[in-house]
Amino acid sequence: MNFDLSEEHKLLQETIREFCQEEIAPQAREFEEKHEFPTPLINKLANLGFMGMSVPEKYGGIKTDLLANVIVIEEISRIMPSLGVIFSVHTSLFCYALNQFGTEEQKKQYLTRAASGELLGAFSLTEPNAGSDATNLSTTAERSGSNYILNGTKAWVTNGQNAGAIIVLAKQKELSTEKKKRLTAFIVDGDSPGLKVTKIEKKMGLHASPTAEILLENCTVPASQRLGEEGQGARIAFHCLDISRIGIAAQAVGLSQRALEEALRYARQREAFKKKLADFQAIQFMLADMATQIEAARWLTYKAAVYYDRGQPFSKESAQAKLLATEIANKVTYQAVQVHGAYGYSREFLVEQLYRDSRVLTIYEGTSEVQRLIIARNLFQE
Repeated sequence: MNFDLSEEHKLLQETIREFCQEEIAPQAREFEEKHEFPTPLINKLANLGFMGMSVPEKYGGIKTDLLANVIVIEEISRIMPSLGVIFSVHTSLFCYALNQFGTEEQKKQYLTRAASGELLGAFSLTEPNAGSDATNLSTTAERSGSNYILNGTKAWVTNGQNAGAIIVLAKQKELSTEKKKRLTAFIVDGDSPGLKVTKIEKKMGLHASPTAEILLENCTVPASQRLGEEGQGARIAFHCLDISRIGIAAQAVGLSQRALEEALRYARQREAFKKKLADFQAIQFMLADMATQIEAARWLTYKAAVYYDRGQPFSKESAQAKLLATEIANKVTYQAVQVHGAYGYSREFLVEQLYRDSRVLTIYEGTSEVQRLIIARNLFQE
């Protein structure tokens, strides 16, 4: 068993870390404060090929293994969590789903532009009344000649406002009544007639990553843009969520690492009772717990990615990584604020933002409770 990254992964880690520090860090807080979508930063990632990490070379990408993608998400999220989730949805959900389940024509049409950064992808499963019960969708798709007509409302769509294309899951009227067999996936262009962004959520955190509500009103989608076969939507969605949960775990690890670094920096500088905070055992213990928990989350996340790269079953490991890493992110950011005392409650210090950003991690891509159900189900099947 080798716990060292390969030389290729180490080089990638150094490259993306340097890039994030030099190109993203100087602008990250400004985008967050303005609630502004970081298009210039996405373009910079695209120029270096990172937006095509899930895209084969024949479509203009630099397809790497999942561990490499996880390393990049972790490093981006360490500097700017909002950009981390934008990137993760594009690579781990949209590009991955198209590469796995798309036709040759669909790949040529969408993956080439996605790899270059010309097109940003999104993935839409959740609805106002369908979150954890992901198969209980109200959005419908009805066959009409060589097209499908989509109607319904989609909620909490990351990248929804800025996406050139969105993978949408809908309940197909013509199929059987069994929930999972009724879902079909579609690639819907962002400028399609009948598709409208009706609301941008006012969120607690991740302010530079707008989250949209989307209305589909007699939205016509050519049959050529159906992703996979009719009734295959649930299988596509759940498989892709297993992948993307590893990305969310990586986001949590990166965010947590930054919170620890900020707490360490403050503890070394701040004095109380004529001593540095770092000299107090209570603070030392808190920092020691934070570091240990982050390391555990990191290696469980890496393990899930490696299992996928080896072709091993990874659904349980993905859920475990997502559960542990996101729960720890909430704990670590709480502790980082505590180390800062009253200043941790001030927007002047980064830990205040990280505390807010971390809260959603245990909710999206499946709540912690859903992850526990997945883990338990796998345990009983083993």
